Amino acid sequence: MFFFKPTRLRCLSQIIFFLLFLFLLLRTEFRGSLRAAGGDIRLPYPVNLFFRLDPLLALSSALSGHALYHGLLWSMLILIPTIFLGRFFCGWICPLGSIHHFFGSLKSERKRGKQLIESNRYKRWQTTKYYLLIACLIAAVMGTGIVGWLDPFSLLVRSLGLSILPGTNYSLNAVLRTLERSRFAMVQTTGSVMHFIFGGWLLSFKQTYFRQGVWLGLIFIFLVALNFRVTRFWCRALCPLGALLGLVSRCSILGLVKTPAHCEHCNRCLLRCQGGDDPIGGVPWRQPECHLCLNCVDECPEHGLQFKFFSVQNSSGVNLQRRKVLTGLAAGAAIVPLLRSTTGFAVERHERLLRPPGALDEEYFLSRCTRCAECMKVCPNNALQPALTEAGLEGLWTPVMIPRIGYCETSCVLCSQVCPTGAIWEITAREKGWEAFSTTGNAKAVSLGTAFLDRGRCLPWAMATPCIVCEEWCPTSPKAIYLQSADVTDAEGHVQPVKQPLVAPQRCVGCGACEYACPVQGRAAIYVTSIGESRSRTNQILLHRSNRSAT
Repeated sequence: MFFFKPTRLRCLSQIIFFLLFLFLLLRTEFRGSLRAAGGDIRLPYPVNLFFRLDPLLALSSALSGHALYHGLLWSMLILIPTIFLGRFFCGWICPLGSIHHFFGSLKSERKRGKQLIESNRYKRWQTTKYYLLIACLIAAVMGTGIVGWLDPFSLLVRSLGLSILPGTNYSLNAVLRTLERSRFAMVQTTGSVMHFIFGGWLLSFKQTYFRQGVWLGLIFIFLVALNFRVTRFWCRALCPLGALLGLVSRCSILGLVKTPAHCEHCNRCLLRCQGGDDPIGGVPWRQPECHLCLNCVDECPEHGLQFKFFSVQNSSGVNLQRRKVLTGLAAGAAIVPLLRSTTGFAVERHERLLRPPGALDEEYFLSRCTRCAECMKVCPNNALQPALTEAGLEGLWTPVMIPRIGYCETSCVLCSQVCPTGAIWEITAREKGWEAFSTTGNAKAVSLGTAFLDRGRCLPWAMATPCIVCEEWCPTSPKAIYLQSADVTDAEGHVQPVKQPLVAPQRCVGCGACEYACPVQGRAAIYVTSIGESRSRTNQILLHRSNRSAT
C-alpha cells in the first residue's frame, strides 16, 4: 500500500514521462548513412510528441499563423483534463517541471525550517508569468513566434540538445577512449563493454558542435540553480505554459479541502509545497498556482488536507494588476513593429541567412518557428545552428545553415519531419527535388541559395594552383560547378594549364557542399548566400529577374 500513495504515483509518473522525453530527445537523430539508405528517410519515433501536447504552442501557432498546424490538436489531451483537474500537467508530466522539482527538493541545511516555510508561501511576484503570457500571445497575434524563447519544451530541448548532451557525449567519449587505449587488458575490456552499452542508447552517432552552446547551457544551469533559492522558481514566476494552465484550471472541479478543526498550525504542509499556493489554514488556497504535487496532503500529520471533487472551498484566483496587464499588452503589441522596423528584416537581409529546406518565407517562418532546436538536433551533418544576429533579434535561436560546419544532404528532409509548428513545411525527398534534379536534370523544386566564387582566394584563380574539390563535391547533375581550362603564368614565368571553377546559378541548389569541402583555411574561396532561395520571390539574382521580365 505504501507504494501506491498519491505522492509515490506522482513520482512514478514524473520518472516515466521524463525518461520518455529523454528517450525521444536522444533518438532525434539519424543513425547511419543517408546516401546508403536512399529513398524517403523517416525517423522511427514521434520525436516531437511533447510539442504536440503543448497547448501554449498550439495557441501561439494558431494566433500567429492564423491556422493550427496538424498534430497540435493533440494538445487538447492536456488542456481539457486541466479544466477538470487543475495543473496536473505541471506536477505529473512536464519534464522541465520534474527537473526543477528534483533540484528544488535538494535544500541546503541552512535553508530549513522557518526559511523554507516562508519561501514556500505565495508571493506577488508569482504573477509575473501571467504578464509574460499576455505579452507573448499579443506578440503572436502581431505575427511572431518569440513565445518559443520561454516555452518549457523549447527551452528544454534547446538547452539539452545543443549544450548539455553534446558536452556529455564529448566527455563520455573521452573517458571511453582513455579506457580502451589502456595498457591493461581488463581496463580495455571494461571500456569496450561500456562503449557498447552507452553507444546504443546514450552516445550520439557522431559528435556535434553548436554555436552558443556554452551560453545556452549556462542559462539552463542558472534557471536550475534558482531552485536552491526558491523552489521551482521557473514554474512559479516565469513559465508562460504554467500561466496558461493556471488560468484554465481556475474552473477546475477538483479542489483542496482544508479542515480547520484538524489543523495544529505546524506548517508542515509548506515544507514541500512546490507551487507556493498557500495550502495552510487561515488563508485562501491559490488554486491556479497548485501543481497537484500532493505533498501537502502527504505531510499533514492530522489529515486535515484533502483533494475532493465538487468541494466547497475558499480559494483565490489570479489577482492581476490592471497597470501591469496594460504594460504586458503594450509590450506584446510593440515588440513586433520595433523588431521588424530595422533594415535587416525587409531590406538589407543578411546574405548568409540560409534557412532549412522547406522553410517558409521569412515573415511566416518567424511567426511559426518556436526556436525549439529540434531541426538542429536532427540534422545529420550538424549544418543547422542557432542564429545569433543573422536574422536580427527576433530571429534569435532560429535555425540557420552554416556550410562551413556542415552541408545539406541531397535526400535529407529530416528537419521538416520534426518541426512541430510548420515553420519548416513537411516535405519528401521527391518534393525537395534534388534527387530528381540530379538524375533527370529537371528544374529544382527547392533552393537554399546560390554559391559564389571569391577569385581572390580560389587556388586556381589566384595562385595558379590546381584544385577541383568544389566541382567534385557538387551533388547536382549536370553539376552547378563546372571547370574551364586556362593557361596561367606562375611566379617563375612558366605557363601551365589549370582548371578554373565557375558556377552555373540556374543549377545551384545552395546545399553548401562546395563551401564545406573548400580546402582554403578560414574563409572559403566559394561561399553560399541566400540569394536565389526558392522560398522568397524577392531575394533573387537581379540578372535573372531582368531577363525574365524582358521576355
